[in-house]
Amino acid sequence: MLSLPKTPFVAVGLLEALAAASGMAAGAILSGATIPILSQSFLVWQLLLSFIFLGRRYSLNQLFGCFLVAVGVIITVASGSSAGSLVEAGIFWSLLMIVSFLFQAADTVLKEVIFLDAAKRLKVGTVDLFVVNSYGSAYQAVFICLLLPFLSKLWGVPFTQLPNYLRDGAACFLNIGTLSGGCDGAPLLPLLFIIVNMGFNISLLHLLQISSAVVSCLASTVSVPISVFLFTLPLPYLGVASSLPPGFVAGAIILVLGMLIYTWRPLNRLNNQGVDNCHC
Repeated sequence: MLSLPKTPFVAVGLLEALAAASGMAAGAILSGATIPILSQSFLVWQLLLSFIFLGRRYSLNQLFGCFLVAVGVIITVASGSSAGSLVEAGIFWSLLMIVSFLFQAADTVLKEVIFLDAAKRLKVGTVDLFVVNSYGSAYQAVFICLLLPFLSKLWGVPFTQLPNYLRDGAACFLNIGTLSGGCDGAPLLPLLFIIVNMGFNISLLHLLQISSAVVSCLASTVSVPISVFLFTLPLPYLGVASSLPPGFVAGAIILVLGMLIYTWRPLNRLNNQGVDNCHC
């Protein structure tokens, strides 16, 4: 596994770094409610890139199911936000966020290509997902370091002051020094976030390994209404619990219906492989 060509892993790291940089730039301007709405472009990019580079063909019920999933998420989020938030943010930042999801979609499709190529190269099975994750994360860290001058400008921190910024961040993470007053929950909360984030990403990568990029995307989309619901619970550090948006239930029902429609197979095709080569 370690002898596989490294060029695809370098490309994965570059795409992830570009997605992070463009996403942070747009996310600093856009409102929190608009980002999940724009994130539905991720599913569109997945379908398009899978069609172009993997030769996937999708049935009408699968395309309609993906459409319902996106509509369900938009209804869930948009029902609790102002209608003009996207217009107020500006078209440039909205387009930049959509481009960041293009990078993420390309990254996911490329990982699927790596799994498929490794299955042909290796005699037994395919490449372990921890190998893909480790190489991708390592190259992503390299490119993030190369992008630090650009990222520091996005953060509003002069590049010459970046060492002090990182030092203060380490003090906040460890909850020591003069910044400890504004770092409630550290270091437990950041560590818990890292653990949950790693578990979430590894689970999606495993789903990608055994199914397809589109199925992995659909599964991750379910996290949006779940997150909205969790913010209504009296959890620690969240402050006053939020109320459910008016369209939450309707959006969640449409989303689940879309998932069911996507995974539905006609009886005369149950014994055949799905049109997108996905076992789900």
